[in-house]
Amino acid sequence: MALSEFEGHNVLRITFRLFLGVLCVLGVVSAPGCGYALAGRGSFLPAYIKTIGVPTFVNRTVVFNLETMLTQKVRSEFIGRGKYQILPEATGVDALLTGEITAVTIQPASFTPQQLASRYAITMVAKIELRDVRENKVLWENANVMFRQEYDTTGNRNVIDPAAFFQQDTNALERITTEFARTIVSAILEAF
Repeated sequence: MALSEFEGHNVLRITFRLFLGVLCVLGVVSAPGCGYALAGRGSFLPAYIKTIGVPTFVNRTVVFNLETMLTQKVRSEFIGRGKYQILPEATGVDALLTGEITAVTIQPASFTPQQLASRYAITMVAKIELRDVRENKVLWENANVMFRQEYDTTGNRNVIDPAAFFQQDTNALERITTEFARTIVSAILEAF
């Protein structure tokens, strides 16, 4: 019995799908032993580093108290990872994390039909360095860590001054410092 051209294509399609299904199952079964691992499962820091000093960051911006909030968030993020003792001082530690917030900018990201800003893009830039105190060498650094987040406007005001924006929307400052701290600590611990 001969198959029509249409039936032949269906048989080939079904066979191909079965073949792909088998390949997927084999891929999933063999994946644990293939050498790949999830990022963030360990640390590249030397084993002798047990304490990390995180003194208050330097704030070169007009945003009041930004350095205090960001430093506290970074400390909390490290503590939440549970592997290191985090101290607020620069002495008596195995490694020292220093930071300098160099810029915070805010720009309208979208507008209403009346040409009023309805959403803002906030960018925070910092210089971060993690130094091995014992060996006096830099373990991780980024002179231009940049984090950008967008926020809906609060009220009908056009605000391009970051200090004024954060005074209007204190939750935005909370959210951006939390995410920024998470980004910094993940980058350091995962060596990216």
